[in-house]
Amino acid sequence: MIALFLVLGVSLIVAVLFLGGFLWSVRTDQFEDKEGAAVRMLFDDTVKEKTDK
Repeated sequence: MIALFLVLGVSLIVAVLFLGGFLWSVRTDQFEDKEGAAVRMLFDDTVKEKTDK
């Protein structure tokens, strides 16, 4: 029974840490670029090789 309470307590601590990390990332504008990845996939990033003539 003690193992159950220990696992429950540890999981709650981990959940609070993840929630704190998520709230910190939202408050410090880590998700500011909302369109970057969606627009970036439309660009052709292949490098064209120069041909010597």
